[in-house]
Formats: sequence, structure tokens, C-alpha cells
Amino acid sequence: MRLTVDIVLLGYDLNQKDLKILLIKRNYEPFIDEWALSGGFVSDTENLENAVSRIFKFETSIETDNIYLEQLYSFGEVNRDPRERIITISYYGLSKTIETSSSSEKDAKWFSINEIPKLAFDHNDIVNIALKRLRGKIVYQPIGFELLPDNFTMDELLNLYETILDKKLDKRNFSKKILKYDILEFIEKRNDSVGRPKHIYQFNKEKYNELLNSGFYFEL
Repeated sequence: MRLTVDIVLLGYDLNQKDLKILLIKRNYEPFIDEWALSGGFVSDTENLENAVSRIFKFETSIETDNIYLEQLYSFGEVNRDPRERIITISYYGLSKTIETSSSSEKDAKWFSINEIPKLAFDHNDIVNIALKRLRGKIVYQPIGFELLPDNFTMDELLNLYETILDKKLDKRNFSKKILKYDILEFIEKRNDSVGRPKHIYQFNKEKYNELLNSGFYFEL
């Protein structure tokens, strides 16, 4: 029996209002030329977090220090890998940037969460668990801090929540609820492409962290 780690990295495309996932095209068997999550074997001399950092940097050129990352779930079905008995510990991460990265060994590409191809191994199941975790977490952690740029509009924050939850939300009610937590700082008014003023916000990191530590429930 051997141990692997797999990483689900999600990012938000602000322009397309689309939640995306970074996938890797495999260049060796099994499942050669098929898309999969970034992942690999854990060596006998490293812990799980070091394995995640090493593998993810090698396959995507992305440093895990720059993304939000947490352990997700373990997958140990007997026949999940055709090579041998392999148990994987999955992680999921949130990225503020959507960039196509690749190394000399791998092709990496961002896919819309609604257009994920059939993945190698049981990786579609892992993705589904990650999405379920994200949609649950959104009500007790203001995850916009991990997915939006430093400055954003209320509409952009609303669109993020609607995209993740896959449903429409009442704009006025949403704004009222999020503002009462006092984690947003007004920065400036800025005109959009047709000259209408938009309020620009940023997250207050100190109050954001206080809210996480004291408990948060954002009823939508």
C-alpha cells in the first residue's frame, strides 16, 4: 500500500464570473493524456504538507505559500488506482489569480467548474467533495478574501457568492448582511465603463481574522 496527495485548486475568474479549477494532463500511464488533479506519491522522508508543496510546485509552478490550502478528505477505495492499493489524502486550495502554469513535465489548464472533463482515477469524486466543502464553508467563513483581488465592488463579491452557490441572491439583502459584519472597508468611488459610480471595497484583515476566531454565520 502506498500514499499519495491530490490537490483541488479553485480560483474565481472575475471577468467571466466563473469558478475555475486547475487540472493537469497526465503524460504517463495509467490514464495517459487524460486530465487529472495535481498529485503524486509521498516519500518516506517528508510529511504531507511538504509533499503537497513539492508536487504542486513541480506540476504547476505555483507556490503553496501563496494560496489558501487545507486538508479535505481521504480516499481509500481498494480499486481506485489500477497500479496497486493506493490511499490518497486530498487537499483543496483557493487562489486569487487565474494563471495557466506548466512545467517541463506537465500541462496545466484552468477549466470552468461547469465544464470539468471526465478525470483520471476517482478525481471527479474528489472535486465534488471539494465543491461541497466550499459551499458549506461560505456561510461560516468570508472566503472572498481568498478568491477576490485586493480591491473589489459589492457586485463582484455578490457574483462570487452566486457563482459558488449556483443561485441568485437579493443584492440589497446581501449588501446589508455583509456590511453589518464590518469586515469591508470602503476605499473610493470609481466610474465604470458607462460612467456610473461604483463603491470599491477591500477586506479589513484584522477584523476578518477576529471574525474567524470568534465565529461567523452568514445566513443567505
